[in-house]
Amino acid sequence: MAEIRRDGEDSATSERPSAELLKQLSDQTVTLVRQELDLAKAELAVKGKKAGLGAGMFAGAGVLGLYAVGALTACLILVLSTAMDSWLAALIIAVVYGAIAGGLALTGKNKVQEGVPPVPEQAGRSAGPTSSEPRERRRPCSDQRSPSARRARASDQGNEKMHKAHVQRSFELKSR
Repeated sequence: MAEIRRDGEDSATSERPSAELLKQLSDQTVTLVRQELDLAKAELAVKGKKAGLGAGMFAGAGVLGLYAVGALTACLILVLSTAMDSWLAALIIAVVYGAIAGGLALTGKNKVQEGVPPVPEQAGRSAGPTSSEPRERRRPCSDQRSPSARRARASDQGNEKMHKAHVQRSFELKSR
């Protein structure tokens, strides 16, 4: 058993050279990192299985939901066919569904356009191009820009001015 000094240090540890202690620290750190990665992989595998099962259940719910919509459609057509010809009832239901689908498509298109491009615009403006960015993303010298690139840059500057004015107005309204 190792002898314990009064100041609490192990005599075997204090006699070892610092290079050996650093090597042991490095080895233990690598081992710890590998063990943590293995643990993370195992946790992700379990969570992935659960997520896959949940996604499968959502898919099944979607399919059964489509069957329910089909049955409801047939029911609506049969109800309307008591007052008119069956083909006219089916046509009315199809037009109503088409109008609903068109409205959803337009709303979805607008929401997608609000989120595009999916990059932060404010943060990108405050920082200049870095050397880690690809060359094509860096700003060329003004004499290297094509006329269309200059027009696009002017348009971006106009959009930026409008955005700044909007942010300023929003800030003024919040401060009132």
